[in-house]
Amino acid sequence: MKNYAMLIAGLGNPGPEYELTRHNFGFLVIDRLIERSGGPDRCPRIEVRGDCLTWECQPVRNKPKVLLAQPQTYMNLSGIAVGKLANKFELPPERILVIHDDLDLELGRMKLKKGGGDAGHNGIKSIVEHLGSAAFLRLRLGVGRPEGRGGTRDYVLDNFDSQDTEIVNEVLSSAIKGINVLLRMGLQPAVQHINSFDARPKLEKPDET
Repeated sequence: MKNYAMLIAGLGNPGPEYELTRHNFGFLVIDRLIERSGGPDRCPRIEVRGDCLTWECQPVRNKPKVLLAQPQTYMNLSGIAVGKLANKFELPPERILVIHDDLDLELGRMKLKKGGGDAGHNGIKSIVEHLGSAAFLRLRLGVGRPEGRGGTRDYVLDNFDSQDTEIVNEVLSSAIKGINVLLRMGLQPAVQHINSFDARPKLEKPDET
């Protein structure tokens, strides 16, 4: 059995109808990480029993390979796939990074931390239950909250707005850089990079004349 440095799991829902939704932000990071690491030739799919798409990848040259995953169990049951992979490859929570959308951060912001509560995110709740621990790393990608009285469920299952495309792409690029820093230098430098990032457009100052 191969020994991977880390399991990096991006959360989302399977199927083309969910591909560009806010809830699939984690999937989008995995897609971009594969692309930036050389594509399918450098990050081949590996067959692992269970409801999960899994790849072997080496994002940082001369560093150990990592396992990339997109659980196919739908968001609320993400822990089934993550738990199976953790058990199969003997990866403790401290070597698992989960990437997910976060309503409590504005679009354009990211936060990296170790442990904590689930903040009402069912995917994180499921992973905690199946790992039996909350001590894994989380990369929280802001999507903001819906304006007005719209429900959050419909909001996260809607596609990103067209005007958000540039910000989303900036977030994805910086998330990949942050993951590379994590793999090269460890948690604290990665936290400094990711938590200081802000892709939100700067508001114009009012005319004081």
